[in-house]
Amino acid sequence: MLFAYKAKTKEGIIEDVINAADRFAAARDIRGRGSIPLQIREKKDNFLATAFYFLNIFSKVKTSELSIFTKNLSGMLSAGLSLSRALSVLFKQTKNKTMRRILLSLSAEVNAGGTLSGGLAKFPDVFSKLFVSMARSGEESGNLSASLSEIGFNLEKADALSKKIRGALVYPGVILSAMVVIGVLMFAFVVPTLASTFKELGVTLPTSTRAIVWVGNFFSNNLVLTFVLLLASALGFYTLLRSSFMAKYVDFLIVRLPVIGNMAKELNTARTTRSLASLLRSGVSIVRAVEITEDVVQNIYYKKVLREAQVAVEKGGSFAEVFEKNTHLYPIMMSEMIEVGEETGKLSEMLLNIAVFYENEIENKTKNLSTIIEPVLMIIIGAGVGFFAISMISPLYSILGEIN
Repeated sequence: MLFAYKAKTKEGIIEDVINAADRFAAARDIRGRGSIPLQIREKKDNFLATAFYFLNIFSKVKTSELSIFTKNLSGMLSAGLSLSRALSVLFKQTKNKTMRRILLSLSAEVNAGGTLSGGLAKFPDVFSKLFVSMARSGEESGNLSASLSEIGFNLEKADALSKKIRGALVYPGVILSAMVVIGVLMFAFVVPTLASTFKELGVTLPTSTRAIVWVGNFFSNNLVLTFVLLLASALGFYTLLRSSFMAKYVDFLIVRLPVIGNMAKELNTARTTRSLASLLRSGVSIVRAVEITEDVVQNIYYKKVLREAQVAVEKGGSFAEVFEKNTHLYPIMMSEMIEVGEETGKLSEMLLNIAVFYENEIENKTKNLSTIIEPVLMIIIGAGVGFFAISMISPLYSILGEIN
């Protein structure tokens, strides 16, 4: 059941909506958030109320918002504000409802004598293990503001890199989407007209033309159904690619595709080294750092390598040797620099240098990605248009031949 409530917090009076079994459960949940309920009333179950609630539940906290949160919190702690006061100020500034709930929970945790990292760990969908571990290391070392600043910088770099990659893929995505829509409309409106002309003239159609005419008639008679099927197919294909069953095949293919494969290797190398460098600089043990980094990388083959690295370090083996055995995933330079870092005692510094190098490489390649993809798109479009033109023009040539 949905309940609208007013509650008193240290920041003032708030109004919100909560889902609970009854009024008593709602009051208990509100107190659990560190607030004092003033008024609770049942919200009538209608579509708008339900939609509003679920939109709030599933609204995500963007990486850019997390970056701003950590940087602002770090800045206020550096300026001498207490953690409780800093969280209170951030609560007043934040507009995102999900983030406001999180900040209320963090304030309640800290005010009850808990730690910031303990509060962050309650929201694993928002704060990664990397985030929580670095915050915990900062608390243990007494330098939380520096750790938060490091986290904010890493989040900012990751967000900027993701935006550049997405931006480079927007152009081909738009072109391919436009091709599909234009193709469906041509099949639905142009092909049936030509088909009726061929039928009136009694032309014997080749196999490719008959196939196009059949598809055109289906699209023309079921235009809405066609777009629904296309959308359902796209969603189904996306879901299949994201499934655990297909993960190993998709991950295997990605690192072996021309151009894209090299970028995927460099991206995973940059993520691995930056995560390890940040954790080691924060004082996290190398075994724990490798374990957390395994959660940061998405490709299962990279996860396997990091698992091997963790086992090797636990047994007292060389960290660099594991990466040296997996040069099909990680570049040779990585194992060489890690070996130098182990010998000189500057492992975190070497890892950071590797991360910066490959992040710059990815940035340069994303700038030229559209130029690389453009010829491929032209070939695909040309092949499609050529097949369509030949299939529809060949019957006309046969008519001209009969006339002659």
